[in-house]
Amino acid sequence: MSARLEAGDAAPDFTLPDDTGTDVTLSDLRGRKVIVYFYPAAMTPGCTKQACDFSESLDSLSGQGYTVLGISPDKPEKLARFREKEHLSVPLLSDADRSVMDAWGAFGEKKLYGKTVQGVIRSTVVLDEQGTVTHAWYNVKATGHVAKLRRDLGLDEGA
Repeated sequence: MSARLEAGDAAPDFTLPDDTGTDVTLSDLRGRKVIVYFYPAAMTPGCTKQACDFSESLDSLSGQGYTVLGISPDKPEKLARFREKEHLSVPLLSDADRSVMDAWGAFGEKKLYGKTVQGVIRSTVVLDEQGTVTHAWYNVKATGHVAKLRRDLGLDEGA
């Protein structure tokens, strides 16, 4: 497993296809704050809850200057079905070979039903306008994570 990212680290750049097959390059988003979240599999209960929570918060997050990207190892075709079925508005990117997840510390050993396995580690990383990590959370819970993220980023203050 590669090292996990920490505040102050430069985020590794990437280019990944989205659910329409269009390439998305992280460095093209310089000048905006970016929230990148990694999830194990589209159309599973926890991942659906998390994707729906991000989609429901997308307008508010965009209004605060954030772009949100969801990344899983699913192929673009499955991501397109996921978006359509759940009416998702968050861009979904395919990291089929898990190279980005590996570079970002979001793939490796984890506990699953009491067993140690290799897999996607549910993670969220926040970048500033220059592509520098400001926050990194690993092994996050799907339910309630977006609300916690908003609190930790101070986005609900005064609301």
